[in-house]
Amino acid sequence: MDYVLKIIKERRSIRSFEKKDISEEVIEKLIDALIWAPSAGNLQSRKFYFIKDDKTKKNIAVAALNQNFISEAPLVVVGCTDRSIENRYGDRGVHLYSIQDVACSIMNMMLAAWENGLGSVWVGAFRESDVFEMLDMPRNLRPVAIVPVGYPLRISSPPPRVSAKEAVEFR
Repeated sequence: MDYVLKIIKERRSIRSFEKKDISEEVIEKLIDALIWAPSAGNLQSRKFYFIKDDKTKKNIAVAALNQNFISEAPLVVVGCTDRSIENRYGDRGVHLYSIQDVACSIMNMMLAAWENGLGSVWVGAFRESDVFEMLDMPRNLRPVAIVPVGYPLRISSPPPRVSAKEAVEFR
């Protein structure tokens, strides 16, 4: 099996983490994965907050509708869109392209995390205004994803997938 496809198929959403720090070397790999993702017009209209502070992680977990596993991860990444894309792409840039940019970056990071023995999970259920305020973000940013990252305490079996025939239609 191809290496990238192998990682894609093995990666799991992880919601329980070991109490173990992530090395700076591995964090640099996660950052590289984020910034090398494709982006609309190569504008790279995204920003990421890497949070290690326990109090901030707990507050983010509360803002994420009390999903307390978030605060147990050694690292929490908050992915944000950047409205500055509006200057080139208008509303479509703000409401679609910048979200796609963050999504590509987060997926890259999640795969790089897995490659380095880390687990992660995409969290989309949270009160944006609370996260925006607690991180004191500039007005051009919008938090759209929270991703706790750490060494998995356990790894589940793969969930079922739809068939290729159900997912893809050739014309």
